[in-house]
Amino acid sequence: MALASMLSGESAFSFNNDRSFGLAGSLAGAASCEGLTFAVRDPLCPEAGVGPEEKIEFLHGTTTLAFKFQHGVIVAVDSRATAGAYIASQTVKKVIEINPYLLGTMAGGAADCSFWERLLARQCRVYELRNKERISVAAASKLLANMVYQYKGMGLSMGTMVCGWDKRGPGLYYVDSEGNRVCGDCFSVGSGSMYAYGVLDSGRREDLSVEEACDLARRAIYQATYRDAYSGGQVNLYHVREEGWVRVSQDDVLKLHEQYRQEAK
Repeated sequence: MALASMLSGESAFSFNNDRSFGLAGSLAGAASCEGLTFAVRDPLCPEAGVGPEEKIEFLHGTTTLAFKFQHGVIVAVDSRATAGAYIASQTVKKVIEINPYLLGTMAGGAADCSFWERLLARQCRVYELRNKERISVAAASKLLANMVYQYKGMGLSMGTMVCGWDKRGPGLYYVDSEGNRVCGDCFSVGSGSMYAYGVLDSGRREDLSVEEACDLARRAIYQATYRDAYSGGQVNLYHVREEGWVRVSQDDVLKLHEQYRQEAK
């Protein structure tokens, strides 16, 4: 009967001015509670501060760094993935191996970084097949910047460093999700980057040996994980040289903490 009354044009609901409605007729009788009201929110009139175009704010945490020296490029990253205050993983691989001569780092949204850098790897392979030569570091970073620039302002979150070796020697570029592309000798990206920069600025020189450069990068990531709660896990270290990149080491930050504490005594 309630359905019949609704179809015949007799509404079983009564709407009030305060954006609530009550049950009437047979529906109210079925509920055995006259005057029962339910508060509803009009989707066409959003409440203050909740707009249809409001963006979700992601909390990101990581520490990545890369710098050039006389023997190539050193790349070091931590391995912690966080979702706000929740530690999602301690074993994330934040270095994307684009090809045997190119590396990319991940900072920001893990999905964005992983997808776009793997797409870059495919584009680099296509370039190599078409032109019968390896793509340069500058061209690879420009490809990535051009791809993500098309989605500027659409919520991508990515801050990556493209490192490699080509005809011009070692190359290092910073690329982010806004399409910015910067060439430099030293970069650190992530929530712990300020701590890493402090260590790098105090010990980085052009004439560092490979062992000294690796130790400097390892210590910089360790210090960042010690001070930044959103960084941690392991320190993954890579060395990009003329023959290609090599993975140098993978060290747990807790063991590094004990090691450095013993050395300080």
